[in-house]
Amino acid sequence: MPSTLPGVPDIDEDLAARIVERLGSIEQRLRDSVSSSDDMMRWTGRHLMDAGGKRVRPMLVLLAASLGDVDADGVQDAAVLVELTHLASLYHDDVMDSAPTRRGTDSAHALWGNNVAILTGDFLFARASGLSARIGTEAVRLHSETFERLCLGQLHETVGPKEGEDPFEHYISVLSDKTASLLALAGSLGASLAGAPKESADVMRRYGEKVGVAFQLADDVLDLESDAATSGKTPGIDLREGVPTMPTLLVRRRAAEQADPDSLGIVARLDGDLTDDSSLDELVGLLRRDPALEETRELAARTADEAIAILEELPAGAVREALTTFTTTLVRRSR
Repeated sequence: MPSTLPGVPDIDEDLAARIVERLGSIEQRLRDSVSSSDDMMRWTGRHLMDAGGKRVRPMLVLLAASLGDVDADGVQDAAVLVELTHLASLYHDDVMDSAPTRRGTDSAHALWGNNVAILTGDFLFARASGLSARIGTEAVRLHSETFERLCLGQLHETVGPKEGEDPFEHYISVLSDKTASLLALAGSLGASLAGAPKESADVMRRYGEKVGVAFQLADDVLDLESDAATSGKTPGIDLREGVPTMPTLLVRRRAAEQADPDSLGIVARLDGDLTDDSSLDELVGLLRRDPALEETRELAARTADEAIAILEELPAGAVREALTTFTTTLVRRSR
């Protein structure tokens, strides 16, 4: 039995071993949860699941549940619930972003078309909703609110900021809804279902909201620094689709305020034709060398520090230390 969590080293060995054991059970539950008598759904529903993944959200459920009884009723269902919801959102996101790959394999819409990918995402949402109903009415309420935020976050990313709205505030609100909301659900459900002290669930909710933003800011860096072989995602795909990221927002602001040639040149490329792979690769190279990339990395680190500060409200011990390590690992990851 491994004594470290996948991708999260240097935490209490006993705690790590307990969580690793339960993650194995959750992995099987995930597969069972998408079983279907429909021949096609058996393949499409497991496509992204079989491609792997960090299982960040189930891990957070279990870490939060370790503040109480990690084996309490509903904890493992909650871990499966949040991962199914995350996977469902990926099917939809890849359609909207026209992403050709996900987790190192062809995206579902590239294999079967947009309609099948969207319906597969809907199927996974349905299965997740069934789990929330099994856990209880409070879980149903929290899950539905999170689902609403996921939809609104995608909508607001698609339509962009309103006239007069600060683009940076708008972007952080999108990250909060699209990413942080599900991590907040994972943390709060894990703590509450495990019977941890009531205030722990609120701490984990607020922590999830903060660490989710840090996680996505770090992803903005990875989107430019990594390649498809290591990250499983095509670099710069958001650039091609015109989706704002923190580095591009920083470059645009600098171009507007200082009008320096480097920034103006990048903005011209951002607003140009990026359908050709060589044009996209060239823009990615320019952004990799631009100060905005390091500024984004530093912002991710500061936001992670704010999340860790929230954890200081939890009792000192192995769980709090593990959550702190979990936070820094999410932000410093290379894939």
